[in-house]
Amino acid sequence: MPAYVIADVTVTDPKEMEEYRKRVPGTLAKYGGRFVVRGGAHQAVEGDWKPNRLVVIEFPSMEQARRWYDCEEYREPKAMRLRAGRTNLVLVEGV
Repeated sequence: MPAYVIADVTVTDPKEMEEYRKRVPGTLAKYGGRFVVRGGAHQAVEGDWKPNRLVVIEFPSMEQARRWYDCEEYREPKAMRLRAGRTNLVLVEGV
């Protein structure tokens, strides 16, 4: 069953976030990850949620999504993202 990383990112340091964006794609393939959404235009149509920059990454399974999130390859890019902004992030199983 596929799983998704869904992130709502607020950028506070654009320069560092740009470097993060360059590094992330190289960490995904080993875990079967691929971007589905990467900061495109969006419309809020219900509720109070006002997302900033949305990212959705698909993985073959929840296990692979978690392995990627915790992997050595993503450790430094993740630290860069945490320095460069604020993120709400969830892992969710698909259908």
